Amino acid sequence: MKWKYIAKRLLIAIPTFLGITVLAFFILNLAPGSPLDALLADPRISPAELERKRVALGLDKPVIIQYFSWLNLLLHGDLGFSYSTQRPVAAMIGERLPATACLAGASILLSLIVAIPLGIYAASKPNSKRDYVSGGISLLMMATPNFFVGLVFIYLFAIVFKILPSGGMYDSAGVKSGAALMRHMIMPCLVLSFQQIGGWVRHMRSSMLEVMQEDYIRTARSKGLKKWGVIYKHGLKNALIPVITVVGMSIPSLVGGAVITEQVFGWPGVGSLMVTAINGRDYPVIMGTTIFLAAFIILMNLVVDLLYKVADPRISLAKGGE
Repeated sequence: MKWKYIAKRLLIAIPTFLGITVLAFFILNLAPGSPLDALLADPRISPAELERKRVALGLDKPVIIQYFSWLNLLLHGDLGFSYSTQRPVAAMIGERLPATACLAGASILLSLIVAIPLGIYAASKPNSKRDYVSGGISLLMMATPNFFVGLVFIYLFAIVFKILPSGGMYDSAGVKSGAALMRHMIMPCLVLSFQQIGGWVRHMRSSMLEVMQEDYIRTARSKGLKKWGVIYKHGLKNALIPVITVVGMSIPSLVGGAVITEQVFGWPGVGSLMVTAINGRDYPVIMGTTIFLAAFIILMNLVVDLLYKVADPRISLAKGGE
């Protein structure tokens, strides 16, 4: 039944994915400018050469024809070639993917490690000093933009205290070691986790407070179990179910935050590749990164649904898919 549910969800995701490609492609072509803008800046290029380049790139055709030509290549597993580098878009994304995956994975892990205990700690004594302090700090973290946090961190840790590098993935000497990677990843990971931790702490607190009002929690307490034993043994697992939803809903914002964070810290990931492509009007790279991120978000939503079953075996995937 689980595989039937997965297949059904994937079939539902197909129209969503196609809709994203349509919107992205046509909005991209409505934006002012053209991939030929860089050539127009060259006074030596002739109108005939410019027109030849336009025809070679297929930009002389109507937008609808360009879209279906691109879609046909996509269905054959081809994301096309970059206008600026003439390299396969799939290869360019593949080169940047490990850096983004490393940063995003570390950010999610750090957010969970920090947010879950803090949320439980705040909920263990509601309306207390610890609860108010936790709530205030969480709101501050949620309201602070990633780029601002990144600039503050760079100023403090790279310029004032000089204990962390300001950007890049490895040292300028070119030595690629695990220690260098960890040092360079500390600030981007903290910045990307900043807003997530604030939001997840509040959700974990709310979920835990709700669970602690259930009858089975009162029964456990009446049996003489210690407070923290009741929380971790009986309350935590059920409190995590709504938090799983929040984590899944945070994935799009995580992707958006990764784009900004990678740009601030010069992190060579998919996000910085997308920004470079947008600045250069490199349509194939923009579309390639867009559909890759869209497919990733759709896939992660399916993974979150499956995690419901792991967290609570009583949940029926078959019923949830209808």
